[in-house]
Amino acid sequence: MATNIGMMDSAYFVGRSEILAWINSTLHLNLSKVEEACSGAVHCQLMDAVHPGMVPMHKVNFDAKNEYEMIQNYKVLQDVFNKLKITKHIEVSKLVKGRPLDNLEFMQWMKRYCDSVNGGGLHNYNALERREASKGGKEAGKKSAPSHSSTKGSTAAPKPPSSHARRNSNDVPSSVNTTNQSAKTSSKSSTSVYDEQITELKLSVDSLEKERDFYFAKLRDIEILCQTPEIEDSPIVAAIKRILYATDGDASVVTEAQAMVSLQPKEAEALSPIAEVSEEKSISETQKRKNILNIDVDAAGITTLSPRQRLSDASDVHCSGSPLMTY
Repeated sequence: MATNIGMMDSAYFVGRSEILAWINSTLHLNLSKVEEACSGAVHCQLMDAVHPGMVPMHKVNFDAKNEYEMIQNYKVLQDVFNKLKITKHIEVSKLVKGRPLDNLEFMQWMKRYCDSVNGGGLHNYNALERREASKGGKEAGKKSAPSHSSTKGSTAAPKPPSSHARRNSNDVPSSVNTTNQSAKTSSKSSTSVYDEQITELKLSVDSLEKERDFYFAKLRDIEILCQTPEIEDSPIVAAIKRILYATDGDASVVTEAQAMVSLQPKEAEALSPIAEVSEEKSISETQKRKNILNIDVDAAGITTLSPRQRLSDASDVHCSGSPLMTY
């Protein structure tokens, strides 16, 4: 069961249209934008769908319009997370603002979590029946954006055209009227297309900014690690700094960094005074071993001499005036 997933996980690459289709089909709603779920009520019912009976639906408010009402829904959601030991952090202050990217990312996480619970099975979940216990739950699936034309037509009765207007309408050819109607229709459709493109661009910009901040934070962590005194002077750290602080996109920077890392160990030992001291120490120890070996050989030779040979040697020493043989 996935509770914490990374920003580069495939769950965060699910499209907005797929998320909306999943919400509407699961809960029998008519959402047209992901940010319409910013009140938190939809999230609560999604958790109720995968964990039946875990969410107190009578505390969920589908009519929440103000931030303090939305916060109450998120408190219910947080209580459910605590019961299920889900460690996902809910950024309530961002979600209640209705920003498209923040709500899309949290809903992407919700979909990933719901799909991971029992393979995404909903156990014949009756969304309409469960929503009846909530405030505004009965009307939640019936809401749709009212058209301005129908509103105007219901509030104001159509006025009968005057004689002057009738005369003008008779003078105008029908082809002109058809052209005007088609122009109005095309302008409305083009406006809706532009609005959709603007929304997509906003989502793209927000996503790029978040990705930029993510990778910049990683580079900053690497820089702080390289400034640790214990490893600051090592060749590998120097190579990393060479790449971090490069001001151009030249490929030779990587080559230079690799050359810094591939420094020969023998050269490094030659530059180190510790290596010189250890080498002198090994030479002196070898010379000592040779001296000890010579002394042992001489002692062994003396013990193998006969008594007559030893006496002749002693007389030679006495003749030479050695103080060891004086009486």
